[in-house]
Amino acid sequence: METKINWEKLVRRMELLMRLKSFPVAFKMLEKKEMLDDILFIRRPAEKVSMCQLITQVRNFDWTVGADLKDFMSDMCPSIIGLTDLAEEPFLDGTFRSIVWTRNREEGKRYENAIPRLPTGKYEAVAMAPLVYNPFEPDIVLIYANPAQMMLLINALQFEDYEVMQFFCVGESSCSDAIARCYLTGKPSMTIPCYGERRYGHAQDDDMIMAIPVGHMEKALRGLEALYRRGIRYPISYAGAEKDLTENYPGSYGSVAQLDFIRGTDNRVLLGVTGSIATGKSTVASMLEEMGAPIIDFDVLAREVVEPDRPAWKDIVAFFGEQILQEDRTLDRQAMSDIVFKDLVKRKKLESFIHPRIQEEFVAQLMEITSNDPNAIVQVVIPLMVELSLMYLFHKLLVVTTTGETQVKRLAARDGISEDEAITILSTQIPIDEKAGYGDYVINNENSLEDTRKQAEALWEELKKLQAEKQKANA
Repeated sequence: METKINWEKLVRRMELLMRLKSFPVAFKMLEKKEMLDDILFIRRPAEKVSMCQLITQVRNFDWTVGADLKDFMSDMCPSIIGLTDLAEEPFLDGTFRSIVWTRNREEGKRYENAIPRLPTGKYEAVAMAPLVYNPFEPDIVLIYANPAQMMLLINALQFEDYEVMQFFCVGESSCSDAIARCYLTGKPSMTIPCYGERRYGHAQDDDMIMAIPVGHMEKALRGLEALYRRGIRYPISYAGAEKDLTENYPGSYGSVAQLDFIRGTDNRVLLGVTGSIATGKSTVASMLEEMGAPIIDFDVLAREVVEPDRPAWKDIVAFFGEQILQEDRTLDRQAMSDIVFKDLVKRKKLESFIHPRIQEEFVAQLMEITSNDPNAIVQVVIPLMVELSLMYLFHKLLVVTTTGETQVKRLAARDGISEDEAITILSTQIPIDEKAGYGDYVINNENSLEDTRKQAEALWEELKKLQAEKQKANA
């Protein structure tokens, strides 16, 4: 059976990001049991089995398995995936459930009727295999993980097209809550492995299970990658329950007073301007400056705060040593780039020296501009605005975009490097189409300067309207 997606590449990356301890399981329902014979390396049960045993053989034993109705030890498991109906006695009348799980048959009947099942008649067999081997095109994927890993996966799935994820637990039939519910709703379904899955399928006490429709897997990986770039990773580091967490929280969690101070109570309008390398942020900012919007450029601030003998410069030299200095005592930017590009810890350390000083300079320049003109439309150019989660500071956001191909060519030409080197550099930033999703305004700088200027002029008119509305509200 051919697959449409290179599952090995996707799964290996997901395993790395989530630190999974067992294989994600490719799960497929087959309309004819003879289709099992078309699956490479398939193992058929030598004895009667339960559903949770088959799942464990895949995710922990590295097996490819398949079964039809005759392979299951009772009708309970195959009824959940639509291979058979349950008999009225002892199942649907509540007798089976009332033996252990409910106080009487009436409660058992309610229990049984609450369990979601695939309709019978459509399928004759089920196949499962480690997804990483591209065994077949699955219908859904089963992932077992601990609660922290699951929280990361939930956030990844919600990163695009946000939707509340509902949690269900019928009780003692967790495969129905994960597998059947996922099939029936077409949405990811998470639950807690039941008693039987622990006893017979050897699920661990910290395991949870999520069934994901195959069409959501690439979305899940994109979300995991995006969260990773924002510092949301597994394992989750501890900030310290007994400490002041002010410095550990993102700025967007800070005090309202801080936000009010930057946004001000006058008639100023703050426009955050971002993009990616070689998309033309500076070009667009210069156009808006000509129209009357003063610029605060974080790249300029970043150069100023590391001038010789300034506080950030002293911290950097103390940590990295004088070998990163040039003859005039300025920082050797290429040497610094070579160091931090390969070492995430050192990059974070460098940012800890620079970013607070940039923030101080930003506030000082902003106060100077707005004290002279309380009605100013101020543009603040921050290349890594999304990476640093600084979007919350501004009234509106502008993202300057181009295609990836144009970025590569412009960067290679600008810096005198190869296109392969340019691609490597760009891979360290959030993709521009992802950044564009944060923008209140988007200017496409793909074509001529005249086209870009027309877009900038239209934006300027919008900003003047916004500023006039603010003036009217504050009057």
